Order: sequence, then structure tokens, then C-alpha cells
Amino acid sequence: MNVLIIGSGAREHAMAWAVARSSKVSTVFVAPGNGGTATMGGKVRNVSIKATDIDALLDLVARESIGLTVVGPEQPLEAGIVNRFREAGLKVVGPTAEAAQLETSKVFAKEFMKRHGIPTAGYEVFNSLASANNHVETLSTCSTNVESLPIPSWPQVIKASGICAGKGVIIAANKDEALSANTAMFESRIFGDAANEVVYEDFLTGQEASVFALTDGENYRLFLSAQDHKRIGEGDTGKNTGGMGAYAPAPIVTPEVMKKVEEQIIRPTLKGMADEGHSYTGFLYVGLMIDNGQPSVVEFNARLGDPETQVVLPMLKSDLFDALLASVDGGLEAVPFEMQAGAAATVVMASAGYPDSYETGREITIDPAVNDLEGVLVFHAGTRREGDTLVTSGGRVLSVTASAPSLREALDRAYRAVDAIGFEGAYFRRDIGAKAL
Repeated sequence: MNVLIIGSGAREHAMAWAVARSSKVSTVFVAPGNGGTATMGGKVRNVSIKATDIDALLDLVARESIGLTVVGPEQPLEAGIVNRFREAGLKVVGPTAEAAQLETSKVFAKEFMKRHGIPTAGYEVFNSLASANNHVETLSTCSTNVESLPIPSWPQVIKASGICAGKGVIIAANKDEALSANTAMFESRIFGDAANEVVYEDFLTGQEASVFALTDGENYRLFLSAQDHKRIGEGDTGKNTGGMGAYAPAPIVTPEVMKKVEEQIIRPTLKGMADEGHSYTGFLYVGLMIDNGQPSVVEFNARLGDPETQVVLPMLKSDLFDALLASVDGGLEAVPFEMQAGAAATVVMASAGYPDSYETGREITIDPAVNDLEGVLVFHAGTRREGDTLVTSGGRVLSVTASAPSLREALDRAYRAVDAIGFEGAYFRRDIGAKAL
């Protein structure tokens, strides 16, 4: 069967790599792909179609007799690509636009979780600068605890309701920072229309982790848990990014915690969506805060995460294609879904200046010896080909991944590969996985 993967990041490169391993797959088309998928060779081919050009993608599927489409990024999901493909009688992995609101509208997600008793932080929703500022003025201390000690309101987590490539969050440590965030979102429009509605959340303490499920709407299968590193600076400092590295599995997600995630979050979410008439299919990303063994939902994503995909897919021992097809056709519970022993880690190499402004077009050099490093895979994100030259084309450029019997070994392999790759202004964190170690 021919397969289409939609997207251009390292996540989609990892998907193409995983799907192409199946003996049941003839050709893997990636639209639009990147400089890495362009040179994979074998079964994998780039097609120069934007991820949001649904009409052109439908034409491609018909022209190339593509039997299964897998949606990588969130933008086409929000635009209703799954709805359009299903209306055309095509097989597609992903949720409908209505179901994808779990990611594309934080207001929808918070209200959904409240209706279904899914653990998450307390919240308030605002749609104007005045209402948000009025709320901030009330935040000095909250209600008191059993010992009559004031519970401080700060910090507050302030989120644009719409999708912002993982960057639409500001953590305000005090009143002045919150007022500044309100102005930035409502007046300066730093997140555009995504901040037409803004969510104020109570700050959750604990440690973050992510759990990923593939579902046919009723049954689901779990990938390994993972932990992302969102901040640009080492020691989790600086601005939020799309992710500077990840590792799997995450030790904080113990079997006991995973059981709670399934019972308190995943199953109620799938049942709730079905009961409300928006059966959820495809990938479900559950971003968690875990405190004293109790998981709470920080966010949902309606797709696999990036860079987490780059560590969970290499740890999947079974045929990903079989599971993807079953998530569309049903019968997912009967498909093998086995993980490898050991661990995987990925280190993101970014352009200087990311997540703010940065230059592109920098030549990338990769020592051929990287290909000989055991367990190492280099997934491309912001790259393109200019003739025979590989150059940077985005903020996050490469996701350098390694798997090994232990996390320490995986990290050692990944950093050895990073040291053999270069481009002007290359930036990466040296502390990926430090929490787990």
C-alpha cells in the first residue's frame, strides 16, 4: 500500500522512517517533507504540497493511489482535513476538526475536562484586555487552607486558547508580569487570533511528562511515556520553545501512574468525546504534570508530539503501519504493539536566536561517521536541499536521536553524533535527560 505522511518536521521524518520499515508499504510520500526526507531514498519521496493545501493533497491521493494518509501537524487537523478525506471515502489517521478541538481550543479542552471530571488545573477564561486585567487585580491571595494560611495566587499560567506551535504560554510570577502578558496577547497580538480567548490556569507543581495513545475511537494502544524539554536554556530556563530534546521512557511515569492516566484521563476522554458525538481517532497526546504520583492534564495535543515522536517511534518494536491501519479500520486491540527494552534520547540542534528571530540558509555538515554510530538516527526538521548542499530553513533544524540499553548510553551516543554535526550558530542544550539521570 502507498502511504502519505503530511508535514515537514522531524516528527514527520521519524514517521516516514518508521512506516517505510513495513514490508506491506510500497511508497511513502511526504508532503511537503524536508531536506532529510528528500534524500532517504528507497520507498520515501517528497511531494511539494503544503500541509494545509487539502485540495492538492486529495488530488495527490487519487493520482498516486494512496491507501492511507497520516496527518502530522495540527494546522491541517484544525482546517478539517480528516473531515474532507472521510467525505471522499479515504482512509486517514487523525481526529476530525471537532474532535481536534482538544488541542486547537484550550477553552474547549478545559470545559470538556471539567464536564467529565478529568484532573486538570483550575482555570478562568477571558476574551478582552479589560476582563483579564480585572481578574489580575483580584489575584493577591486565594482562599485559605485548613491551617488558615494564605495560598498565593502566583505564579499564574496564561495561555492563548488557539494553536501557537507550542509557544502560546506565559508564566507570570506576579501581577506586573500578568498585566504585561495581557497587553502582549490582547493588544500587541503576539499570538495573533490564537489569543482571541485567553485562559488563566492555576500553577501546578510537580514534574512534567507525556503519554501518547493511538486510538480507533474506542480501543487504544500506548507508546512509551516521554519527557520533553520545553525551555530554550539549560536548567529549564528562558523562553518556551517547540521542544529542545526528549527522552523515553520517563521514570516519573511509573506503572502506578500510568494506570491512573488510563483510568482517570484516557478512557474518560475517549468515552466523553464519543458521548458528545465527536468520536476521537488517531493520536492522542496527553501532557501531564505529576505530583506525588497523581497525574493532571496540562494540555492535550491531537497528534504525536515533536520532539517526543523521535524517541517513542524508535522504541516501537512492532509494525507501525499495521497499527495505523487498524486505527482507521478498527480492531486495534488485536494488533501487536510491543516496545523495545532500553531507552531513547533526542537532542534538538537549533538556529542561533531561536525561538525569536534567526537566520536561515546556513550550510549543514554531517560527518559520514555519524552513519556508523550504533543506534543513532538524525531526523531533519528545518532543513532544505540547495542542489547538493543541505542548509538550515527553520528554528529547530535537526533532532539527533539515539537508542541504547540505558538512558545514559543513549544520551552519550546522541551527544557524540551532535558533536559530529555543524552549522553556523548551531545551538543545543547539554542537559537533556539530566532529570532522569
